[in-house]
Amino acid sequence: MNEERESRPRVAIVFGGRNSEHAVSLMGAGSVLQAIDRSKYDVIPVGIARDGRWVLASSEQQFAIEASVDESGTALALPSGGASLVALEPGRIPVELGHVDVVFPVLHGPFGEDGTIQGLLEMAGVPYVGSGVLASAVGMDKGYMKMVLAASGLPVGPYVVVRDRDWRLERDRVLKEIQELGWPVFVKPSRAGSSQGISKATGLDELEGAVEFAREHDPKVLVEAAITGREIECAVLQSLGDEPPAASVPGEVLPREDHEFFDFAAKYYEGHMSLQVPADLPAETAERLRAMAVRAFEALGCEGLARVDFFYTPQGELILNEINTMPGFTALSVAPQLWAASGLPYSGLVDHLIQLALARPTGLR
Repeated sequence: MNEERESRPRVAIVFGGRNSEHAVSLMGAGSVLQAIDRSKYDVIPVGIARDGRWVLASSEQQFAIEASVDESGTALALPSGGASLVALEPGRIPVELGHVDVVFPVLHGPFGEDGTIQGLLEMAGVPYVGSGVLASAVGMDKGYMKMVLAASGLPVGPYVVVRDRDWRLERDRVLKEIQELGWPVFVKPSRAGSSQGISKATGLDELEGAVEFAREHDPKVLVEAAITGREIECAVLQSLGDEPPAASVPGEVLPREDHEFFDFAAKYYEGHMSLQVPADLPAETAERLRAMAVRAFEALGCEGLARVDFFYTPQGELILNEINTMPGFTALSVAPQLWAASGLPYSGLVDHLIQLALARPTGLR
């Protein structure tokens, strides 16, 4: 029995993080911990506190939108060049907890989804679920993401990047560039997720406040021209072996009428949005959208999974809004729902992602 346990891959589920998506991460990790096959994997739940400390999750840890990582657990470290977690208890010699075969980082936003933890895991030589350093970094920064997508021939909407120095020293020029987009515009942090810090500005009188609101999350801000259209999303999953990535059936996001756009409440509070799967699209449009989603995945060099978001205009155009390299990952989040509708249930999706991570090397690939 002990030999069987030792032969099982050990998976560290990492959650929390140093950003405003801390609680969203906990919700996803709770779903993964419930779904993962304990007869197939040994599981270590690892929380990252809001101040960046790593702790072994306690039995009292809550996985809810109002929760935070319980900091009472044993402090942990992952030494560079070694795939073992080390327990750091006050007054005691550090104790090695054992080899980690793969890390499943259920993390969103800066210091988790942006290539930082991916770089740490590469340095430590530990395989992990999801995209690598570059794809994660580009996917997190919406300005660079749009540059890469446009350079790959994919249609993106008009936008202006507002950098910190330009906003402080050349505000008049920046405001003029934004006005040329037309009204209304959507203003968002360039490197945040879960619709944090986003607002709509219908004129100059609202614009400066919207930019300052976004800057509370990120000194770099993205301002996008409003696009009239339905919000259609598609999930992409890397295949085992050399097969090309696969795209799910598309789904349409339908926020409640009192939401002007797909904001944080619509994403994470029950009853604030619905998902129509499959989306009511002409067959040719659905196939074109799925092909574009895979192109976006490959343009960034993504691995594991991603969710690609589109606008479908009344004229029949598909405009790519953004790609998320670690999308919301509760069982009821959009990407898992899209895969469930495509024939891959949540537990199967979790297993597939872990198997992908176990099969690939760290380092250059």
